[in-house]
Amino acid sequence: MNDQTKLQFYASTPETCGYLPDRQSISAFANPHMDMDMQTYNELIQFGFRRSGGYLYRPHCPNCEECVSVRLPVNQYLFSRNDKRTIRKNEDLVMHQLDGKFVEEHFDLYQRYINSRHTGGSMENPSPSDYHRFLICDWTDTSFIEFRHGKKLLAVAVTDTTSTGHSAVYTFFDPDEKHRSLGHFAILKQIQLTIDNALPYLYLGYWIKDCDKMKYKSRYKPSEGFINDMWLELDSSA
Repeated sequence: MNDQTKLQFYASTPETCGYLPDRQSISAFANPHMDMDMQTYNELIQFGFRRSGGYLYRPHCPNCEECVSVRLPVNQYLFSRNDKRTIRKNEDLVMHQLDGKFVEEHFDLYQRYINSRHTGGSMENPSPSDYHRFLICDWTDTSFIEFRHGKKLLAVAVTDTTSTGHSAVYTFFDPDEKHRSLGHFAILKQIQLTIDNALPYLYLGYWIKDCDKMKYKSRYKPSEGFINDMWLELDSSA
């Protein structure tokens, strides 16, 4: 998208919120009919936007500001004793960083993960096209980070690289390996990857203080939230 192009935004139709079911959710999204590029993504992620497939969006709900875009200033992150235990538990895993393309083995693991974690939900029984629409995009700088035990695939972290940091798009893992805390481990490895690549932030997506599904994000401190159109340090006691 060149500098002469004016980016337009649209609002989605209201639907029941997936996190606070007593509320309606609406998203603002960048015009999907315009050619997107990394320059636009680099700018919008700094204003609290996220990516889903090729769409860039952020919550735009009337009378509700519970969704807070969160990022970690990685050079200030201190690995806790729990973090170090989780890393030690997974020392036998090997990490591979692949281009963001469809891989049948990844999709098979994604299906198992979704059907174990989202039973009865709208994401249940995903098709390859569902997977592609959600995670794969031809204009982003995306990596699928594999974690393997020997030849066995245990987890995949989908990660975008932007000018100001990595964005943790989505992680899925073997539901039979709960003892490894693979979701937590994947975030810790993305923090380290961001440090190693000399980038300032890891973007974690949206956090809702009163939503149990989101509570795990409050364990990573210090963190910043995009509130009232600016990045502010979040309360460390939250």
